[in-house]
Amino acid sequence: MIAISTASLTDLDQLVPLFDAYRVFYRKPSNPIGAEQFLKDRILGEESLIFLASYTGKVCGFTQLYPLFSSTNMAPLLLLNDLYVAPEYRDKSIGKALLKHAQNYAQQKGVKGISLETEKTNAIGNGLYPKLGFEKDTEHHFYFWENPTF
Repeated sequence: MIAISTASLTDLDQLVPLFDAYRVFYRKPSNPIGAEQFLKDRILGEESLIFLASYTGKVCGFTQLYPLFSSTNMAPLLLLNDLYVAPEYRDKSIGKALLKHAQNYAQQKGVKGISLETEKTNAIGNGLYPKLGFEKDTEHHFYFWENPTF
C-alpha cells in the first residue's frame, strides 16, 4: 500500500503542496510559488534527494536529504532536513517507511550515517526516530549563526 519513489520535476505539482504545508507546520508563511522554485532548484542542481511516499496511489509524504561530509570520519553523511506526512495519513506508518527507505539508501551508497534535527516539541518525530535506531546526541552542542543581512 505504501510506495516510495524518487521525486523528479514531473512530481512538483504533488510535492509543492506537501512542502508548503511542511513549512507552515514550522511557522513559516505559506509560499507555494517560492516552494516550487526552491524544490525545482534542488532537483535541477542535484543538490538534494527527495523521496515521495504514496499511499494507495496518493502522494502523501516526503523526505528530503542533503549530502554532507565528515572530515573526522573522512566519510559522506546525509542530512535528513525534511520529513512530512499529510495529517490525514499519519496513522499509516508512512513516516517510518520514508525513514527506512532513507536508511536503505544510505546503506546502498556507503554513507556513514544520517543526521537530523527536530524541535523538542515534535512529539511524533521524537517518538519515531529512536524506534528506527536514531540516537539523540547528548555529547555535542548545536550552534547556529544567522546572517543578519539575510
